[in-house]
Amino acid sequence: MSDFIMTIDEDEDIQVYESDDNEIEETKSKKKNNKNKEINSSFKFDIDKDIALGGSGHPWDFTQAKAALKKHSTQAQVSIDEIIERKRNQNKNNDSNDEEDDDSIGDENDDDEDDIIDGEDEDEEDDNDDDDDDDGDTDESESESDEEDEVSEQKKDEEENEEEDEDIVQQKRKAAYFAPAPEVNEDLTETFTTMSLSRPILKGISNLGFVKPTPIQARAIPIAMQGLDICGSATTGSGKTAAFVIPILERLLYRPKAIPTTRVLILVPTRELGAQVHSVAQNLAKFTDIQFSLLVGGLSSNAQKAELRRRPDVIIATPGRLIDHIRNSVSFTLETIEILIMDEADRMLEEGFAAELNEIIKNCPKGRQTMLFSATMTDNIDQLVKLSLNRPVRLFVNSNNAIANNLIQEFIRIRQHREEDRPAILAALCSRTYKSETIIFFRSKAAAHYMKIVFGLLGLNATELHGNLTQLQRLESLESFRDRKTDFLLATDLASRGLDIAGIKTVINYDMPQLYQQYVHRVGRTARADQGGRAVSLIGEADRKVLKLAIKNSTSEVKHRIIPSAVIAKYKTKINGFKNQIKEILDEEKEEKAIRIAEMEANKATNILKYQEEINSRPAKTWFQTEKEKKLAKEIGKAKYDELVGVSGNKDKQNKKDLNRNKKRRLEALSEADREAIKEQQYIVREAKRAKKPKKITYMPTPNPNANSKPKPNKKKAVKSAGFENEIKSTSEIKNKASSNKEGNRETREIKKERKRLGKKKSVKAFKSKSKYKRRH
Repeated sequence: MSDFIMTIDEDEDIQVYESDDNEIEETKSKKKNNKNKEINSSFKFDIDKDIALGGSGHPWDFTQAKAALKKHSTQAQVSIDEIIERKRNQNKNNDSNDEEDDDSIGDENDDDEDDIIDGEDEDEEDDNDDDDDDDGDTDESESESDEEDEVSEQKKDEEENEEEDEDIVQQKRKAAYFAPAPEVNEDLTETFTTMSLSRPILKGISNLGFVKPTPIQARAIPIAMQGLDICGSATTGSGKTAAFVIPILERLLYRPKAIPTTRVLILVPTRELGAQVHSVAQNLAKFTDIQFSLLVGGLSSNAQKAELRRRPDVIIATPGRLIDHIRNSVSFTLETIEILIMDEADRMLEEGFAAELNEIIKNCPKGRQTMLFSATMTDNIDQLVKLSLNRPVRLFVNSNNAIANNLIQEFIRIRQHREEDRPAILAALCSRTYKSETIIFFRSKAAAHYMKIVFGLLGLNATELHGNLTQLQRLESLESFRDRKTDFLLATDLASRGLDIAGIKTVINYDMPQLYQQYVHRVGRTARADQGGRAVSLIGEADRKVLKLAIKNSTSEVKHRIIPSAVIAKYKTKINGFKNQIKEILDEEKEEKAIRIAEMEANKATNILKYQEEINSRPAKTWFQTEKEKKLAKEIGKAKYDELVGVSGNKDKQNKKDLNRNKKRRLEALSEADREAIKEQQYIVREAKRAKKPKKITYMPTPNPNANSKPKPNKKKAVKSAGFENEIKSTSEIKNKASSNKEGNRETREIKKERKRLGKKKSVKAFKSKSKYKRRH
């Protein structure tokens, strides 16, 4: 019994150490000095701060992806900005006088402000414009338009009745397919701390500056933690990424850690969205041991294979690169996937991704949990059945066509004969009104690149984002725009989905998208997280359908902007003056690209010679489709998209454009029986024309040696004298003759086939092939 704790006895002497008075005074003075120190006014608690992160200062960054790309890229590329700057410096001295004159003109014209009209008065303004442009309209056109309005109203009533019947059927199907949403106590979802989340997850959430869950987060997180399938939809900028990342992180904290296993797969349609989701997920899991892997195109495939060998807990991937690893990476499968998440799921369900998505679903286990999220999420059962969902819960916080409440929409009308003014109108908008924090969407990559050069020559600080750029250039463009290093982002629909860039004030649609869903995603880049924003769209004659849907679904102001014609003319002359410079810049860019490709091919050749044995020893890469199947899938996808947009390649529909309004209406009003009758009459007329044509001379007649002998009686009928009465024949006779000719031709074809099958009869001594012998006997 040793190591007891000794106590003090009563009779024991204790040494008392008395402190000096000087020491006591020093400690008191220190405390006073500490109290007298000024309080730091900039100090804030975590709960009071906005989004303030360690490191980059943003919810997402591409530091890791850029570092990996720079590691493997050895070529120094000349950027388009350097070429434009060089060209501007060369022409600066030559054009200095002209620029002074332009500036003086610009100061006069810039005093003219744009006219902005409310959406209610827009139709009246359009009518006035129509009267000014079309003075030659007659009363006949007015009566035709009135008739068209009546017909369209009748059609609308019929379509509404049909839609009501379809809605009843669809509602019954949806009630049978979707599971009812479980009740969630609202008191438990007011804050993240009341949602029974673990401390590491809460710490990551507070590190991102999130305090109160958004409606989609409050509804989706408790249901997702129960392991139920979800179809979720909410407006853009409502925090859908955190709505599916937080519950999977909470569940992964309690995973078995003895054997590393990949349990979660997140599918995204674009590389940039994948990099963003990967960055946000890493920030949320910053204080956990959960591992992530990013599998997207443009990054090193070998580095991704090395990551997959370590069995990361979560994989974030695009469909194409994921299938590449499934088929060509050793020992990588999706058999252990427990949770499948599809961000921007409506885009993934389109025909362009159909074959790849089916291949991925086929490789995933059936007992998984599946979650689908998008701002325009579909609830069409015919599409959702492909994903093998298990009684999913339908969480539609907003309508799948809803636009943000704080978004102001403006529309600029472009006449059909004024389509060439689009670049001038865009330059005027960006130079005079919307000078920073603006995304401009284009329908084509070529238009985006052209306007990038024009903006550079005008002195506007812009960057571009489209598929013709390298992956490193795309990531750098996004980061430079996010960090306010550039004022304008010129992008295609590549940037329309999922990208979260805080502080965007304006979205400009240089070309309106062909589908309303694309418009919702484009304008959703602004007015995010209850912030204000503005969307300006250039509307052509073919964009009225999307315009009507945008006005119908808007919950805030809709305005019509009119830019003065003098301003448009000014910028049009400026852009026309840049034509030679633009051509020189494009030519120089082509030369730089050709040199870069030649260097790349040379490096490739040297690597093949150097590592020939290693390259030949590798197994050849495989794909789940042949080249013909790829081409067929692409054609089917294009046809489906054209059908959805309303474009058709049928000759009948193309010929309708040449008809006037009355003929179009009559053609549409015809029933199927009438159309069949018209086709039959057209067929009869064609046969009659063929019968009148003279027959071709196929051989020369041989001389007859028995010319003096009596002629044999001709069995053929004598040809009647040609006359007007004989030229008129009944259509029924022509049709019967044509049908009899067809039957005779069919019989001769069958006889020829039978002869070919049996072959030519030979003598007994002749050689008989086994195959023909067997067929005869």
